[in-house]
Amino acid sequence: MLDIVVYGGTAVLPSGPEPADIGVAGERIAAIGAPGSLAALGARRVVDAAGQIVIPGGIDPHVHCNWPMPMPGVAQPTLTEPASRVSLAALHGGTTTTIDFAPVEGGDTIQQAIERRQRQWAGACYGDYAFHTMLLGKIAPERLGELAEAVQAGHASVKMFTTDITPSRKGRMVDFGDIWEVLKVLAHAGGIAAIHAEDNDIVMHMYEKLFREDRTGFENMAEVHNTLSEDLSFNRVIRLAANIEGSALYMMHTSAATGVAAIAAARAKGVPIYGETLHQYLMYTAEDYKKPNGQIYHTYPSLKFKADQEALWKATDHGAIQTVATDEICCPLRIKLQGRRIDDTTGGNAGVEPRLSLIYTETVEKRGYGLSEFVGLVSANAAKIMGLYPRKGALAVGSDADIVLLDPRRRKTVRAAELHEADYTPWEGRDLAAWPSLTMLRGKIVVEGGTFTGDLKDGQFLPRKVPDEIRARPVV
Repeated sequence: MLDIVVYGGTAVLPSGPEPADIGVAGERIAAIGAPGSLAALGARRVVDAAGQIVIPGGIDPHVHCNWPMPMPGVAQPTLTEPASRVSLAALHGGTTTTIDFAPVEGGDTIQQAIERRQRQWAGACYGDYAFHTMLLGKIAPERLGELAEAVQAGHASVKMFTTDITPSRKGRMVDFGDIWEVLKVLAHAGGIAAIHAEDNDIVMHMYEKLFREDRTGFENMAEVHNTLSEDLSFNRVIRLAANIEGSALYMMHTSAATGVAAIAAARAKGVPIYGETLHQYLMYTAEDYKKPNGQIYHTYPSLKFKADQEALWKATDHGAIQTVATDEICCPLRIKLQGRRIDDTTGGNAGVEPRLSLIYTETVEKRGYGLSEFVGLVSANAAKIMGLYPRKGALAVGSDADIVLLDPRRRKTVRAAELHEADYTPWEGRDLAAWPSLTMLRGKIVVEGGTFTGDLKDGQFLPRKVPDEIRARPVV
């Protein structure tokens, strides 16, 4: 006997969408069959998915929980909301797995950094999770050996910055020589580099220029974190990776047409590179900074322009962009609005809950994308690139039973008061073409009809291994 049978829906399987019933035993998918074919096996619970789309749980590969938000002149930065709050919102919105960061700070070893992050998350997250190791500033030679050990222990991705982002955040940027050395280690150990790529010389030059010209308001942000910066930095990192056999890149929060072009050109030459964008970039531009409380739309790098947005959308359709993430920063509106200058505006925003439904609306309903393409952008591609597939990101026998019923009959208008993240949302008033009616995490129904039944003991850490084919050529 099965524990759960989901029947009557259109299931988005790895082979494509089709009417299918899905049987769950314990934490895994145990059977997939034609409509009605699993009834003879019996089940403790049957779920009627008629009229709904059955998809694997969403994966957000870029979130920040318990994250310090530095402000110039403030000694003790405010922390963002913890994993408990973010994962609660994620599950309500159909995202079952999130990937945060373990920053290696001061004299910490990589193992100490990972253990510190694990203490913050273990028993404190409703959904499943993993970490990108984050390297900051000058990298001590001994960290390289530790890095290889961390990759082999299941921490398969490493984030690095090519800029300090703002003048007050010195110590984030990793020199290109050190990036080169890290890429060589990752190529040998089987990892992937996740890069925040902006040209630091250009960015810092523009801060100085705009301060000199007394144009310090955040509405000028796109002049600082500009398209030329993305062009130069993306291509420079790509040139490093292209000269190291087995080196793979994941370009985080691609925001400009120049970044899209750099990724596309590299992929055409066989470089194993993958592009991430954010739903902020797909749906807002630098013009939105001029709106009241325009800071709520901002993240780093800045919003760009209409032509950049068009290039990003085109790239999500079997092009240079494989994933749509959030760069989640969950904090109250008063904190999000505390900065008003180009050097102190808070990045990121609360977006993990509506992400899946927003992307469904914008891709399937508005642009005619297929359901498989939609699932790729919000789940399957991240699972493949980050070494979670097919455990995650797939409705397949043996996969974790992370199952979401997306109901296109449940149109919804986004209201902050109805969400579970913060007291504001940059998506306020947006019409959504569907909303999840049920979210299942490893065989346990944790949200049904808006009622949450999860437990902080439910979330599990996910060790990862990036497949050789992902690192050999651009296969997603």
